[in-house]
Amino acid sequence: MIMKLYIKNMVCSRCITTVKNELDKLHIPYISVELGEVTIRKKLTSVQHHILSQALGQFDFELINNKKNCLIEKLKRAIFDLEMYSNEELKTGFSDFISINVNDNFISLNKLFSEIEGITIEKYIIIHKVEIVKELLENNNFNLTEIAFKMHYSSVAHLSSQFKTITGLTPLHFRQLKHINYNNH
Repeated sequence: MIMKLYIKNMVCSRCITTVKNELDKLHIPYISVELGEVTIRKKLTSVQHHILSQALGQFDFELINNKKNCLIEKLKRAIFDLEMYSNEELKTGFSDFISINVNDNFISLNKLFSEIEGITIEKYIIIHKVEIVKELLENNNFNLTEIAFKMHYSSVAHLSSQFKTITGLTPLHFRQLKHINYNNH
């Protein structure tokens, strides 16, 4: 019996890797692991569910069951898909894209999201984009202009401003620090 599990707080590809590692350690066979969603081959026993919940909790992930939280994770997945897989210009605004992909009214979604997550969807998108930018700065040889274009920023200055607001560092300073840390290990 195939089953879906919903996991709160998965925001990037590193999260997917972490969840896969934990599933492997616990010998829980899975079909796929995506942001906020794991498809497993068979229903978990209550003991397995508890053990998996504790294992994921070490990384600030949380197994979720109620409909509101599942809707929030679906919304986060739509945001991830938008940022990671869209290499073309967005033809609609973020709010329309999210409403269409989550199949719900954006104003209601934003209210629910703020209630559960404590931030607006817009703030979440900015934080999420900055996490992806960090990964691009760490793992790729893209320059800032290429990253700004890839992440749908209007300019490098706009990217740099949001990055500094969230991290306290400029993108170039972040890249330099990561480069120094890698060379010292």
